[in-house]
Amino acid sequence: MALGPARRRGLGTEVADVIREAIFEGTYPPGAALREVELAEALEVSRGPVRDALKELEREGLVRTEWHKGSTVAQLSAKDVAELDSLRGALEVLAVERVVTTNASLDKIALAAEKMERAETPHEMVRCDIAFHDAVYAAADHGRLAQAWDAIRSQVHLFLITRVALSSDGYLQQIRDEHRDLVAALRLGNAEGALKLFAEHRRHAFDVLTRKND
Repeated sequence: MALGPARRRGLGTEVADVIREAIFEGTYPPGAALREVELAEALEVSRGPVRDALKELEREGLVRTEWHKGSTVAQLSAKDVAELDSLRGALEVLAVERVVTTNASLDKIALAAEKMERAETPHEMVRCDIAFHDAVYAAADHGRLAQAWDAIRSQVHLFLITRVALSSDGYLQQIRDEHRDLVAALRLGNAEGALKLFAEHRRHAFDVLTRKND
C-alpha cells in the first residue's frame, strides 16, 4: 500500500486546545454545558471541528456526552476521585523512586517550584502544580511512566480545579510550602521521606473532594 502525505495538525485539535484552556481557566466549570452551535460561533469555525474537539476532550476525561443531553464538562464522582488519587499515587511512587535512585537533575523541578512564588490566583497555582509534577515525571526518565501520567494529566488538572472551587482559603501559601518541602526531600535523596510528603500533598486535595461527596 502506498503511503499518502501526512496530515497536518487538524483544526479539531486546535479547537480542543482552546476549549481545554477555557475549562482550566474556569470559564466552563464542571457540569457546564458545551453546546456545539455556541462554541462554533464563538470560535468562528464550523460545527465539525467542534464535534471533533469534544470527542478528543471526552477521551481525555474532561468532557462527558450523553444521548439527547449533549456535552458537559465532566463532574468527578466519589469513584472518580478515589480512582484518580490511587492511580496518581501508584505512578508517583515509581517516579519519585527513579528520581532519587538515578540521581536525576532536580533543576527543572526546583524551577517549577520557584514559579509557584509568583502565582496570584488558585487557577494559576493549579497550573504550576501540574507543571511541577510534569517536571518530576520528566526527570524520572521513563517513557511509559510519562505516557501513563499524560493519560490522566487533564483529569488530575480537573481534580485540582474542582478542589480549589470548593475551598481556596490559604491554598496559595499551602501549595508553595508543600512544594518547597518536596524539593528539599528530593535533594536529600530520601525516597521514603519524599514519598511520605508526596502522599500528604495528594491527601490534602483528596480530603477536600471527599468531604464534598459525603
